[in-house]
Parts: sequence; structure tokens; C-alpha cells
Amino acid sequence: MARPKSATHDLKREEILDVAAQCFARQSFPAASMNHIAQACGTSKARLYHYYESKEAILFDLLDRYTQRLLALIGEAEGRAQRKNLSEREALSELVRAFLAEYEHSATRHAALVSDTKFLGETQRALVVNRQRDVVAAFTRFIRRAYPDRVTPENQAALTMMLFGMINWTFIWLRPGGPMSYSAFAEEVVAVIEGGFGGRRP
Repeated sequence: MARPKSATHDLKREEILDVAAQCFARQSFPAASMNHIAQACGTSKARLYHYYESKEAILFDLLDRYTQRLLALIGEAEGRAQRKNLSEREALSELVRAFLAEYEHSATRHAALVSDTKFLGETQRALVVNRQRDVVAAFTRFIRRAYPDRVTPENQAALTMMLFGMINWTFIWLRPGGPMSYSAFAEEVVAVIEGGFGGRRP
């Protein structure tokens, strides 16, 4: 008979994932070992194996949960825009703010998504990559609705990736407690979008 999971099982998994993401960011995924992760968690390797069979399993659970969270943010932004009766441009701004608020608290998880997805097995990698594509497609949809006169089938991919270029690498340089907060940076991004996407084309 299978041993039932404890009530704190999922909580402990989240704690392990947070620590593992920090290890991957600090040492790189190939260099980090189960022993390193266990030590950082303050537990034994045997205890860590109670939760995960390998560091690859940890990586997949980390990215699986994180990409689900990003997709949930999109749904939440859609719902908030409808509830508040926001304009399409305001809805896009809210989405940008929501993602940067998430990035502030998930910098190491986002670093793993950007750098370590390639270390997953083929099936798991395809799942994570497809979710990333869904996120990109959703941003394209928000942008197209916000600026229908600016976005064309030819430039929509470029405009979407330009926006991601502004926000997706904040984990490298935008530090909590630094001269600019994530929320302040979000307003800068919104201003650039409104000035650039909404401005007159040359």
C-alpha cells in the first residue's frame, strides 16, 4: 500500500524548488548536484530523494509550475481587464506590470527557464517550450488588440520579441533594493510601449 503524502508535501516541494533554482543560477544546472541541493536545503540527499528522483525531475517540476504560473498571469490579466472595463492599451500595460511583478519574486526560476530548458528530456522540453510559445502568442494578441493600426502580420513577431527583450532579462541586472524597483521599471516599459507602439511610424 502506497504511503500517503503529508499535508506539507507540496509546501516542501516548493521550498526545494526555490533552493534548487538558486543552486542552478549560482552554479549552473550541469554543475549543481543533488548533494549540493540537499546541502542548500539543510537536509540529507536521501531525504531529497524522497521528493525527487533526480535533479532533472526537480528542473522539470520547477519549469512546469513556473510556466503554468505565467499562463495563469495572462488569464488573470484578461479577467482583470474585463472586470475593470480597461481599454486594450490599459490591458497590455496591466499584463506588463503583472509579469514584472512575478519576475521580481521568481528571478532564479526565470533564469532556469531561459537557460536550462535545453537540459530536459524531449517530451518534457516540448511541453515547456509549447507553453512559452503560448505566452508569446498571448502577448502578441494583447499587442495587436492594443495597437491595431501599428501591428501587421509582418511586424507582429518583431514587436512582441522587442517587448520581451525589454523585460525577459531583468533577472541579470535589475536587483531588488537597487536604484530602480521592478514596479518603477514596469512603468518605464509601459511608457516606451505607449510612445513607440502608439507613435506615428516614420
